[in-house]
Amino acid sequence: MSRCNSMTESPLAVPDPPWKRRLDRVRAGPSQWVEPVIELFIRICGWSSILFVAAIFFFVLREAAPMLFGTLDLVEFLTSTDWQPTSDVRPRYGILALLVGTVAVSLLAMTLAVPLGLGAAVYISEFSRGRTKEILKITIELLAAIPSIVWGFIAYMVLGPLIIRVTGAPVGVNLLNGGIVLALMSVPIIVSVGEDALKAVPDAYREAALALGASRWELVVRVLFPAARNGLLAAVLLGMGRAIGETMAVLMATGHAVQIPHSLLDPIRTLTATIASELGEAVKGGEHYRVLFVIGLVLFAVTFVVNMVADLVVKGIHNERGS
Repeated sequence: MSRCNSMTESPLAVPDPPWKRRLDRVRAGPSQWVEPVIELFIRICGWSSILFVAAIFFFVLREAAPMLFGTLDLVEFLTSTDWQPTSDVRPRYGILALLVGTVAVSLLAMTLAVPLGLGAAVYISEFSRGRTKEILKITIELLAAIPSIVWGFIAYMVLGPLIIRVTGAPVGVNLLNGGIVLALMSVPIIVSVGEDALKAVPDAYREAALALGASRWELVVRVLFPAARNGLLAAVLLGMGRAIGETMAVLMATGHAVQIPHSLLDPIRTLTATIASELGEAVKGGEHYRVLFVIGLVLFAVTFVVNMVADLVVKGIHNERGS
């Protein structure tokens, strides 16, 4: 009996075959170095966007520094509407009209795009079903894929004559044309990001609101919009970034006139269109060339202000919820 117990407690161990031992070493070996490498790669990807932005800023600042910290009169640069960089007598670099044109066409585009984009996002997320939803999503994605130069042709060949016929304007390429085109270009971004933000709201919120007797409209306005406020704000900001940074469509749609607009039918010129149209003709290293890079710094500053305001708004929302 004791012999049987001893044999049960200490059975003979059968050694693993050589191929299994090699396989175990192969499986255990990479795990010791693959995981740190993957973690390092993820960290690099996370910091790469910051590094790329810093590198771009450094490049633009390097080209603009001789004028920015040299002979450029910043007061005249920011407050004058006289933009004559190729004058033989005295070149003048006043970007006030360009800055006002950029802000005006971007605000007009957002005024048109935000209600349309958020409304489409709400319809796709909450009201459409099945085949209709898929068709709308595919169509919006196709709109986002249209090149900006094609939008410029549409603005020049279709919207321009239509604006002249409807409003009686002397020219069809103006602030209104540029605002409509930029709105159409910004809507797909707002719809895509806005729909994702609305879908991220838990279904429990919808069920609770409907159980309390809320209508579909009350559900959207009083429940979904407050719950998805941060995502919807991000959608609007991405659309605004698309409007501010757009070049070719604005160049073809706004008339390219250096003046402060007094109505929607006045031609304007934007900062991005100025850089695109004049950089190829400017002498490399000359004053005109470097002033265009200073305009690039102004665009950086405008984008920074927009993002800073958005960050303050989001923080205010969090603080309000916390209190």
